[in-house]
Amino acid sequence: MARIVERNIAELLKRRQAEEARRTWQERLADAVTTFADSLAFVFIHLALFGGWLIWNAGWLGLKPFDPSFVVLAMFASVEAIFLSTFVLISQNRMSAQADKRAELNLQVSLLGEHEITRLVALVAEMAKKLGIAEGHDPELAELAQDVKPEQVLDTIEHHEQRSSPASPTA
Repeated sequence: MARIVERNIAELLKRRQAEEARRTWQERLADAVTTFADSLAFVFIHLALFGGWLIWNAGWLGLKPFDPSFVVLAMFASVEAIFLSTFVLISQNRMSAQADKRAELNLQVSLLGEHEITRLVALVAEMAKKLGIAEGHDPELAELAQDVKPEQVLDTIEHHEQRSSPASPTA
């Protein structure tokens, strides 16, 4: 593998470790809860607890039911769902922010690469013209040799999306 690829991987890993180290205790807690809730252990514990609760309160064990209408079980399940969904949202928001950073990095690298390729196209086209190579006079090269402006691309995408979306009915 090329040294530059090794360096890039090392730098990205170092950056990820630094971001992990900067996480607050709340983010660590939310991630830990979310990770546990995403495990089979979580499922098995709930199967055992809720199954035992149901069997006990259905009277199948011969023990006096402590929640015969299962109202307390429903309350516990509802409260757990509220907290669990909150932890999941916290983790998802953090992961979304990380994804946004990576997308921004990817965009910047792509724009830099596009700019470099554009310069190379312009240079090669000029060399082809000076050497009298016919492809150097291709009109498409002039267009390819111009920098792409991201705002123009976004405007074009939005324009096409508006044209292709069905007209909204007016009241």
